[in-house]
Amino acid sequence: MRHGDKVNNLGRKAAHRHALMMNLANSLIEHKRIFTTLAKAKALRGYVEPLITKAKTDDTHNRRTVFSYLQSKEAIKELFGTVAGKVGERPGGYTRIIKTGFRAGDAAEMAMIELVDFNEIYTQNKNAGKSAEPKKRTRRSSAKKKAEGESAE
Repeated sequence: MRHGDKVNNLGRKAAHRHALMMNLANSLIEHKRIFTTLAKAKALRGYVEPLITKAKTDDTHNRRTVFSYLQSKEAIKELFGTVAGKVGERPGGYTRIIKTGFRAGDAAEMAMIELVDFNEIYTQNKNAGKSAEPKKRTRRSSAKKKAEGESAE
């Protein structure tokens, strides 16, 4: 019986699965965007987001804890430096998964997983929207203008 077992084993033993997640997380932190299967991307999201949360507070204990998951000094430097600086005020949801179709060889569903704050296309649009003053529209103001127009006539 598999009651309450929510771990996607990805067709691997535990040690192989941990090594896979470690390597995918290192690649994601280094390159900010990777292409993989949808199942691996969903599993990676649950693996890497707690590590990014820990990286928001830079102290020795968190560095050692995250190092035990990643085993890469370069990834730790990147995570606690560049990545933590960009996601400092974000409360969660550091990654985005976008489906990219099916792989030609075995028709596996592919996806792109990326760090949200490192996508220039989305962040430029978001910043451009903040700089422009949004128009205030209410139902009351349009009714008020109609009433003023009728009384003027």
